[in-house]
Parts: sequence; C-alpha cells; structure tokens
Amino acid sequence: MKRLLLHIFIFTLVLAAINLCAINSNASRFNFKTETTSRFYQKDTLKGKILIEKDIIIENYFQFIDSIVNKYDALTPYKLSEHLLVRANAWIIDTLQNTDYYRRIAKDSFVYNQKKMIALPKGSMLIVPNSEVAHEIQNSFKNTLIDINIPEFKLRVYEADKLLYEFPIRVGRDEKKYLEMSERIQDLKTKTGKGRIINHFRNPRYVNPVNNHEYIVTKRDDEKVTKLPQIPFIETEINGIRNGQLIHPTTNAATLGKAYSNGCIGTNEGDAWVIYYHAPLETKVHIRYDLNVINDKGDRIVLKDIYNKY
Repeated sequence: MKRLLLHIFIFTLVLAAINLCAINSNASRFNFKTETTSRFYQKDTLKGKILIEKDIIIENYFQFIDSIVNKYDALTPYKLSEHLLVRANAWIIDTLQNTDYYRRIAKDSFVYNQKKMIALPKGSMLIVPNSEVAHEIQNSFKNTLIDINIPEFKLRVYEADKLLYEFPIRVGRDEKKYLEMSERIQDLKTKTGKGRIINHFRNPRYVNPVNNHEYIVTKRDDEKVTKLPQIPFIETEINGIRNGQLIHPTTNAATLGKAYSNGCIGTNEGDAWVIYYHAPLETKVHIRYDLNVINDKGDRIVLKDIYNKY
C-alpha cells in the first residue's frame, strides 16, 4: 500500500512538472518573466507585471506581443488583444515612433535596416491591464474616427468629438493609369466616403502596382538606400467597397502634402504606428473632399481644388 501511494505521489509530481513546462514555453522562448504573487486574477486585478529580459527587435516584435496576448487572454475577464495591450503600455508606441528613418537622421543616426532596431528594450515592463482600464480602452476604440480630408492633406484621429492627433499625408494623383497589379486602367484619385478598417498587414510586401514588381530596398529623400521598414499597412472598406485603398507609411516624407500616390493614403513612418494602434478592426473611417476649412489661426480658407471637382 505504501509503495502504491509513493508511485501515485511521484506520478502527480511528474504531471505538475509537465504542466509547468507547458505554461512557461512561450516565456522561455522569448525570455520574459512574470513577476507575480498570483498567476490569476483575484477580484479582477492581475497581481504582477511582465519583465522583458531580452531586447526584442522589430523583426520579432509582433510574434512576441502575440505570445503575451495568447498567454494572458485566458486569464483576463475581457478579450485581450494586441491593440488593447499596447494602448495600456503607451510607451511602446513612443519607442516605435522613434524608429522613423527621418527622426533618426535628424539625430545623425543612419539606420539601414529598421527591422533590426529594438522595439522593446531589455529590462522594460509590460502591464496587463485590469478590466477597468481595459473597458476604458475598448470604449475609446468604439468612439474613434479616422478622418481624412484629401485637399487638405490631413489625417486626423478623433475620439468622440475630441481631436487626438493630426498628421500630414499624401493622396492619390489626379490621373488614370494602367496598373499591372490590377491588369486594368485605374483612376488613381483617392476615393471618398465612409467606412471602416477591415484588415491589417503587419509584415507587408512592398509592390509597385505599375509593374507589379516587389522591392526590398528604397531610396530615401537624402538619396541614401535602406531596406524597407516593417510597419503595418491598414486596409479600408469605403462605401461598402474594398478597392485596395490603404493607409500606410511612405519612405519618402518629401511627398507628404502632395497628390503623389496610386490612390493610397501615405503617412510618415512614425505617424503610421500611432494611427495603427488607434485603428483596430472595425474602426470608423471618413474620407472627404472639403475645400472650405478653418486653419490653425481660426480663419476660414478655401483650399486648392486638386482634383478639379468644382
């Protein structure tokens, strides 16, 4: 009898060890530690923080964030997502913004391959928000509007009636052209209307729609060549139509404020990160063509009719 009880005890210990290894598999892979007195929520509060023990570069950033979301989603009383987690740790957005090529150049720091830059430094902490904070962020998402005024070359992020951000953009050209990608002549003007965010491309391919050739390097405004950055592209659906009109960064900031693209809305690299983390799926989008606006001084002005609509 004693021998049987001993065998049962040993078997129980082995099972516990196996379960512990399974729970910590993702943590070991990315080398982050849970500093906590309890692994679970108690009265709706997570007891602990996530310590990052290894530099996480942009190339591995999304995989790392996904591993945290997958691990903690089962422990939270709400649906944990990448966007919710990052908005609860706003310093991440600041860090990603500062990988912008032109921001680095302004600091005399040339970066050939943005993917090798550090997104999450060793020693930093991530907080999994409690449900009160999560609820606030979720409400923020529901009340967010991405507003784009084509002739003004502006993209604005609103939460309800509050303006959060205003960014310069470039828009589609006023011409029609044959695009090899779609195998037809396309009107390159940016389309107007109301809609929503329907997709994110976190590791996008850079393809020239004119000749349908993929490219991996780009010539910057300063004539230097770099690898293309890994920054998410955002796909829109406008007036119920999915026409491939994206919001994405441009590697040539000098083209902002111009009708320059093949229809997409281009932004600064740093701004693209802010927009992305304020635009989860189903975020509302309004693309308009308003010539009569109020400038920063409060004066009413009439913008140039870049598409010759009036």
